[in-house]
This record gives sequence, C-alpha cells and structure tokens, in this order.
Amino acid sequence: MILKKVLLSTLAITTLTLGSCSNDDALTQNPTYTIPTSYTFERNSKTTVDFSGQTSRLLMLEEMGNYIKTAATNGTAANLTVLTNMYSNTNNAFADATLNTSGKQLKDKTAASKDYFQLFLGGGTTTEKVAVQAFFESQLTASNSASLGATASAGVAGVYLDGTSKRLFSSNGLEPQQVLLKGMMGACFMDQIVNNYLSKNKLDEGTSKINNSNKIVEESKIYTTMEHTWDEAYGYVYGVDGTKFWSSYIDQVNADVDFNTVKADINLAFRTGRAAIVNNDYDKRDAQIDIIKAKLAFVPAVRAVYYLQEGKGKLTTDKGAKAFHALSEAYGFIMTLRYTNKPGTNSPYFTKAEVDTMLASMTSGTNGLWDIDTLGAKLDSLSLQIATKFGFTVAQAATVN
Repeated sequence: MILKKVLLSTLAITTLTLGSCSNDDALTQNPTYTIPTSYTFERNSKTTVDFSGQTSRLLMLEEMGNYIKTAATNGTAANLTVLTNMYSNTNNAFADATLNTSGKQLKDKTAASKDYFQLFLGGGTTTEKVAVQAFFESQLTASNSASLGATASAGVAGVYLDGTSKRLFSSNGLEPQQVLLKGMMGACFMDQIVNNYLSKNKLDEGTSKINNSNKIVEESKIYTTMEHTWDEAYGYVYGVDGTKFWSSYIDQVNADVDFNTVKADINLAFRTGRAAIVNNDYDKRDAQIDIIKAKLAFVPAVRAVYYLQEGKGKLTTDKGAKAFHALSEAYGFIMTLRYTNKPGTNSPYFTKAEVDTMLASMTSGTNGLWDIDTLGAKLDSLSLQIATKFGFTVAQAATVN
C-alpha cells in the first residue's frame, strides 16, 4: 500500500481537557488535548470519520427484517431465495439498490471477529463460525416455512395474530424474525465491535501504531488505519443516524433511572478513545476500550431480562403471540451474550456452552414455548442468572420501557 504523510489538524469544539505527562517514547506519550462534544474529527478541514460499510450492514439487516414483517402482514410467502441472497448480498436482492452495489454483506461478518474467530480467543472456532452462519440461514428457512399459510400452533409453524398484526412463528413458538434481528446484533455487530475493531490485535496490527503516531494515512484517504478501525466500531452502534439496533436499545436501557448513565458513558468513551488515537495516547485509548466493552455488554443483559419477564407476564394474559414475541427477543439477546467481551479476559461474560444451555432451557419442552405451564420457573431462573452476572436485580431490569 502506498502511504503518504499529512499534517494533523486541530479537533472540533471541545469540552474536556485531559492531563499531560512526558515520555521519551513517542508511541506512549500522554499529551494535553481536548475531547470533542460530538463525534467530529477533521484533518485539513475535512472529516476523517468513515463508517459507510457499517451503515450498509445495518440497513441490510433492517431491510431483511422488514421483508419478513411485510410477508407476514400481507399474507405472502417470505421468499427463501431472496432472503438468502440478502444475507450474502448476491443477485441484487435489496430494494435499496445502493446496498446491492456496496460490496458489503452480513454473512461474511457473522461470527468473524479477529479475536474470537480468527485467533480463537474467547472459545471460538472455525466450526462454530460455520454453525452460526448456518443457524441464521435456518431462521430464513423458518420464516419462509411459517409464511406458507398455516396458522401457528403447538408443533406447527405459521402465522399468529398479535392484536391486529400478524407475525410468523416456528413450530417451537420462536419468532424467527426476532431471533434473526437480535441474534445478528450479537453475532455480527457486537462481535465486530468488541472482538474485532476494538481489539488491540486489530488496532495495533502490522505498522498501524507506527503509522498512526506519524500520521501516515491510507492511500487516497484522509484517515490513518487506526482511526478508521475505531470509526468502524463506532459505526456498528451509530451508523444510521444513531437510531437503529444497538443505539436504539442503549436508549431504552438508559431511559430507566437505574441505568441512566449508560448512553453518556458509551458515547463519551467512543469520543475519548478517538481523540486519544489522534493524539497517540494509547493508554487512554485502551481504557476507553474497556469501558465500551463493559457498558455495551450490559445492554443485551438488561434487555434479555426485561423480555424474559415481559414474556412471563404475558403468558398469563395472552398465552400466545405477544408472549412469544417478547420471549423471542429475549432468546436473541441471550444469544448476543456469547459475543460480549469482559474487560481484561478476552472472553465473553457467558461462555458459548452457558449460552447454549440457557437457550435450550427456554425451548426444552416437547413443543418449546407452547408448553407455557412449565415456562415461568425457567424464565425466572434465567433472569436471575443473567442479572446476577452483571450486578443488577431482576426488578430493576423489568421496569425498563
């Protein structure tokens, strides 16, 4: 790759000044600098922030979810070929033509992080990667099967009326659309954020640190490799106007008084880490990585417990679509816990085996969620297990809107 040197410009308007100290090593010096009030970073009066690939993948998953939802609403088949092509971004399957030509896809980023599935930290393996991708393809098949006209019932995949809305359910009562959406937030987005782009193995690989310290930018670009790597992690949270997937659920958790600093904490850590990279302050950068890993993992933990308890409550009043919808969201968020990364461990808060056991517990009856008389105790046990691990109470999580 041809590289060139550029001059470092000043940061955007700032609110926080960091302390300074001297060090003979240019790679570890800790200069005085400020943190921008928004995620705005420039060089030569041009933005250095680029996470277009992450934006594309967020929009791809959104369109896949909407395609399944529309099929349920209209009573039409969720075409399996179309869904499979969307997952791998082949054959111009997206209605948004810019996604078809983006050169990006969801499948190759599913269970594909550097730490967990390339270096095999966190218990990951190539076999697991293949199995995870196949699992999500099975949810596309399940959506197709459920859309073929049957009415959902115990052991039968089909359409189930949720108030005035129609939803598609598998024979075990899980809603494949919700398992796909929440599960991919973990296996793709979470995994890429905390186990790939915020991995020091990725940020510092090759000449990345030397080039960043000397402000050598990528060919035909205005950013350094390390700056761009950090931005890609940011993009998986805030890549669509800060309104989709993780950003949305951060807001929902933050709306509860018990957890009302999580949004500010994550946002500040991203801004501080990016500013630290610009100023070659790698100790400060690494501290922000730990904050983001811990705070972001907290979000699916809280939402999993919330939906477990919401589903349990609706079993007594609805005994059907509304309860199964909530429990399917819980199922997907529990899946996500396998892709978290506990600071200082390079391992998830819950191992793959632990997550698999929790998921199996939810659907362990003959007819899965349809065996509602046996579900309550399981849901309480899972809620307590997750809440205890993350240091909050079930009652606190259950009050989140």
